Amino acid sequence: MLCFGPLALRSNLFLSPLAGYTNLPFRLTLRELGGLDLCTTDLVNARSLLERRSRAFEMVRSCAADTPLAVQLFGSVPEEMRDAAQLLESLGIASVDINMGCPVPKVCRVGGGSAMMTETDKTAALVRGMVAAVKIPVTAKMRLGWDDANLTAPDLARALEDAGVAAVFVHGRTRAQGFSGRVNLAGIRSVVQAVRSIPVIGNGDVTTPEAARTMLSETGCAGVSVGRGAFYNPWIFAQTRRFLDTGEPQAEPTLEERLRVLRLHHARYVETYGEERGTVLFRRVASWYARRFGPAREFKRGAASMKSTADFEATIAAFLEWRKPFLEANGELRAKYRPAPMVASFLQPEGGDEGAAREAIPVPKGPVELW
Repeated sequence: MLCFGPLALRSNLFLSPLAGYTNLPFRLTLRELGGLDLCTTDLVNARSLLERRSRAFEMVRSCAADTPLAVQLFGSVPEEMRDAAQLLESLGIASVDINMGCPVPKVCRVGGGSAMMTETDKTAALVRGMVAAVKIPVTAKMRLGWDDANLTAPDLARALEDAGVAAVFVHGRTRAQGFSGRVNLAGIRSVVQAVRSIPVIGNGDVTTPEAARTMLSETGCAGVSVGRGAFYNPWIFAQTRRFLDTGEPQAEPTLEERLRVLRLHHARYVETYGEERGTVLFRRVASWYARRFGPAREFKRGAASMKSTADFEATIAAFLEWRKPFLEANGELRAKYRPAPMVASFLQPEGGDEGAAREAIPVPKGPVELW
């Protein structure tokens, strides 16, 4: 069992925050599919939370089935971060995560996100104040450093452990990399080796169960956090749990199962945001499901303009009819139309492997414009 201070967790697989995406409907859908315990919200501005802005409270909306839940805060004013943590504790949130990894300029400009990695003493003092103010665990999410010349994560992780954080999440890239290049497993391992007793959770390019196992074995991290890989494949936590526990792969979901979960996910958007707003917001989510449908042009075309549940169902019906010419007599997709298997970048040989099919996962569009 993995523990973040007093919080005992049933899984060492975690959902990473994705701005604009890791909302209540998504978290509930992933939880139902299995393999996941602690989820983390989108990054929330501490000041907006204290000012009781409706958008901030919408981002931390939860329910009984959505536990345990961590809220990720960003900000650089110690008093605001402390008070926001206390507010979240009063709301029943299980853990507070501090964003020290967001590379977006508008977050870094105010001293939040990756900028916190450049001032270790100041950041440690801020964290110390938060830890002293609440009983729930406080964790931190960071990158390896600002750039390759400033790989500060090991020193920062050690300072944060001294300040009382219960765990550290590390994305294996620098702020300068954004989401380009490869995840540096050796960099994550250096953070694992720098701390004495707190768990270090690895993150970055975990798109398959095999990638999760490789990150665990090569870094020594206590767990793995998945972000974009979960949007590409909502079953990744259940598949990874099975693979880690038994060594056996889990069969890919059928199209029928993908459509069942797609409908469930959409219904939760409608329940949370209302029919029209929920369906419009779901357009970008639907396009991610379509990445594993094989040929899906007709589905994407319909999804781009849907405004109601009726539009949503009509889009699925039109897609299923349009899809028929791509099928074998037994109803399976012809081999040449099947989606390529995912392979994490750090599992490929240097220089790439032309023989290994890999479909890149783009950075989703969202309210944080550069992620």
